[in-house]
Amino acid sequence: MNIRKAVVSGSFYPEKKEEILKFFEHFNSFAINAETFENIKAIIVPHAGYIYSGFTANMAYKLVSASIKDIKRVVVIGPSHRVYLKGASVALYDEYETPLGNLKIDKEFSQNLIDKYDFLDFNVECEFEHSTETQAPFIKHYFGDVKLVEIVYGEIDYKNLSKVIDEVLEDELNFVVISTDLSHFYTLEEANKKDNICLNAIDKKDLEMFDYCEACGKTGVKAIINWAIKNNYETKVLNYCTSADVTKDKSRVVGYTSALIGK
Repeated sequence: MNIRKAVVSGSFYPEKKEEILKFFEHFNSFAINAETFENIKAIIVPHAGYIYSGFTANMAYKLVSASIKDIKRVVVIGPSHRVYLKGASVALYDEYETPLGNLKIDKEFSQNLIDKYDFLDFNVECEFEHSTETQAPFIKHYFGDVKLVEIVYGEIDYKNLSKVIDEVLEDELNFVVISTDLSHFYTLEEANKKDNICLNAIDKKDLEMFDYCEACGKTGVKAIINWAIKNNYETKVLNYCTSADVTKDKSRVVGYTSALIGK
């Protein structure tokens, strides 16, 4: 069996099941007063180490799991950090390893996407990508034995990625996870200003405003916002935080947010 190994467990998140569950327990010990949607189609979540951005990501996953019971397939879309790609890579492994148990990859669905779109392929070098892997334990914990589709993108037009999302969300039982962090390594004050542009762009569904936003997964965010505009779905920003909340270092921070797309 061909398994996509968990390569950032032990660094971005714990490698032991018990320790990950402790994280989730801790995150869920805080009451969430966020408004939600009855019909959530996608979430935007961060992909840093769980100690920095896990709480923010967890908010989105928890709200989704509380309101949707019948997700059968999760398509997780994140930017490539290590490998230069033209287009995007769709994983064709049999399973995706997580410390909470493996997720089955929907190879047939993934292969169909590759066959249909000439900008999609399977690039084995993407097996070290953390933007998508950090989502896998959340998906396993909150959605159980769903099938997974992993898309890691490089240089790609957001409209092409949006076409793929169009197709994915034609099926009511599919769900999309968009992975991104916000600005990197500015002072806290500068980060807040820059990140506020991104938060407003998501909130107002303003594609042009994204031109002034810094986010490693901006293409994926634009793709889902483009889908939301076309299909009359709304957005809700749930939380914003920075690494300074944990490190107390305000000189070089990274920003994180989570948001819902639904109605």
